[in-house]
Amino acid sequence: MRFDDKLEIERAMVIFAHPDDAEFGSSGTTALWTRAGVEMTYVCATNGASGSSDPKMTRERLAVIRKAEQEAAAAVLGVERVVWLGFEDGYLEPSLDLRKAVAREIRRYKPDAIISTDPTIRWWGEGYINHPDHIAVGEVVLRSINPDASSGLMFPELWQTEGLEPFKPKALFLVNADPADVYIDITETMDTKVKALECHMCQIGDWPVGDFIRERNAQRGAERGLAYAEAYKLFRLED
Repeated sequence: MRFDDKLEIERAMVIFAHPDDAEFGSSGTTALWTRAGVEMTYVCATNGASGSSDPKMTRERLAVIRKAEQEAAAAVLGVERVVWLGFEDGYLEPSLDLRKAVAREIRRYKPDAIISTDPTIRWWGEGYINHPDHIAVGEVVLRSINPDASSGLMFPELWQTEGLEPFKPKALFLVNADPADVYIDITETMDTKVKALECHMCQIGDWPVGDFIRERNAQRGAERGLAYAEAYKLFRLED
């Protein structure tokens, strides 16, 4: 798929903290790209086990539920695979273990483009404080570009023992950057985005998530005269 005159994308990867993060942030783009033939890999850093205040719920049971919901959402979007890193939800830090785990998947699947979280976002408006797991994942992805996935002497066992040679993607898209410099028109995949979000029933319940996400993506679209859009900060990483 030709993104523009400078960027060709055959393989892409979305790296996120929790089941449903990718659906809220970038699933309209994912649906567009998979329709265009891009091989898409999801990498979920945590098990999603903290996302409930139900006194009858256990972490173990919730992790199973959320994994199944995420796999269903990925199928709606045409995602090729979902990789589960298995870190504990709510306890994520930009540790060496997480950095190595993310670098491993980047080297394994060699995405031309990565979509992930902007680690500089600490809040939105007056009503939402960003989750520390989101910030940690965004920070780790930046470190994966330089040096974790791209340097042969960083985590040398990945190359020497596991046979995963150094790799650097062509581009990095950070979700919901403000100001953004790239707006992707998701008008034709807005309904698919809603269907993917609706797979996450343990998180959504009776909340009309479709109304919420349409309004949110309409607001971003209005910034560029589009019906619905997802907005990104784009880094072009080719030497």
